[in-house]
Amino acid sequence: MLAEAGPGHGRGLSQHGALRNADNGENVDQILAYYYPGAETGTIGPASVSVRLQEQDGADLVVTSAAGMRLAGQELQAGEAVRLTPLPDGGAHAVVSQGCDGPVLWENPIQDPWVYPIDPNSNRPAAEHLTLCGGGAYRGSLGVAAENGETRTVNRVDIQDYLLGVVPAEMPPDWAPAALEAQAVAARSYALAETRWPYAQTCDTTDCQVYSGTAQEDPRSTAAVEATAGRVLLRDGRILRAEYSAAPDGGSPADIQTFEVGPTPAELTVTTPMPLPPPVNPVPEGAAPETTEPWNEVSPEGMKSGAPPPRTPEGSLPVSPGGTPPGVAPGATPSPIDTAYAEMGGMQGALGLPVTPELPLPEDAGKYRLFENGVIVYTADLGAQVVDFDTLMQLVPGLTDGSGGADGAAPADTESGSAGPGAAESEAATIPGRMPAGRAAPGGTPEFDTRPAGSGTVDGDRPAPVPGAQQIPTRMETTEVF
Repeated sequence: MLAEAGPGHGRGLSQHGALRNADNGENVDQILAYYYPGAETGTIGPASVSVRLQEQDGADLVVTSAAGMRLAGQELQAGEAVRLTPLPDGGAHAVVSQGCDGPVLWENPIQDPWVYPIDPNSNRPAAEHLTLCGGGAYRGSLGVAAENGETRTVNRVDIQDYLLGVVPAEMPPDWAPAALEAQAVAARSYALAETRWPYAQTCDTTDCQVYSGTAQEDPRSTAAVEATAGRVLLRDGRILRAEYSAAPDGGSPADIQTFEVGPTPAELTVTTPMPLPPPVNPVPEGAAPETTEPWNEVSPEGMKSGAPPPRTPEGSLPVSPGGTPPGVAPGATPSPIDTAYAEMGGMQGALGLPVTPELPLPEDAGKYRLFENGVIVYTADLGAQVVDFDTLMQLVPGLTDGSGGADGAAPADTESGSAGPGAAESEAATIPGRMPAGRAAPGGTPEFDTRPAGSGTVDGDRPAPVPGAQQIPTRMETTEVF
């Protein structure tokens, strides 16, 4: 059903008035200048908004996707569904099933109470949208929070994707383009200036702005959103909470000094999820539903609510609100590799995201961990140091050549399935699931690493150089390395 403008409070833009002005030849700038006199027009960069889905209040979030989705670092298959129930500590209890009403595949508590689309970017096709079981579809991610013991469902979504659902729900899409564009600017400003709850900025009903996910998207409204991309109304440099209504008499100019304001454009944050690395502690395949071991994987956003993530001080390891670095169990002391990673700037530093957990060096000489753009090696004698990939190859020769360990290691026993010394390290060291940044695929296009473990190297098969990477004096004989 298309939106129908009805009576309103008369503050700010009148939707009927905007239509009449557009029909009289006024453009979007003239319409906005009339209804919000004194307001400036500003431009924002990428931003996102968190929306409380009020019809879901009190109910668990049950969601699926035709293209699959991500949960706590794990990729769920197409057609699988997950039920999230918020926990008092800010996490959630997750139950993954085969379809919305199918058998349970596994269940576990998780720290990050969000379900992410398979691709985090905006303007993705319908098959990738997250769909409520028995309900509508939404762009962006869906999560849960608790408020006074009640469940709240939140949609965290790119502001442009959000407006694709708001504009046609607030104004009929067959109205004049200039009126739709004025509606888009007002709605964008209103949402970004909102601060309703700790877990969500705004809501999806007439208490805030009407938003129905993807149900009412229309090419004509979409064109208005795209034509005004990034445009907001400002007062004293801050985003104006640009109220509007369907006042049938055309309304009158607003006193913008009576409207609230939100952040400056520079203060906006982007919480759209990034692609996740493989989980450090994935749920064992075939785990029983009664499994209670926490799945302690923290998302790159590091958040347990709809609030924007805390800014990470330069040179510090990104942490969750409870103070726990990614990949470190709550209350645990960060390892020397964690500390060195923090000193390099963490996820915002030159090393990028972690690619593997900490893995042992041959003969228990120490540990190492692969990151997108480099390696950190730790030994008791040398401490934790960033090294180049060639140095790691000397320390762990079997990392890419499939030799099973250091020179002279015994070959695998093909009958028993056991391996000689170092084979376990080699197998564990195979980069799981993704190609580090800087690794070139044929044709120069980065892609996921689909080569079998132990296959030979390819051109460009090295992470990109990291500032400060060192050559630790090494020998091929691992017993003489340290």
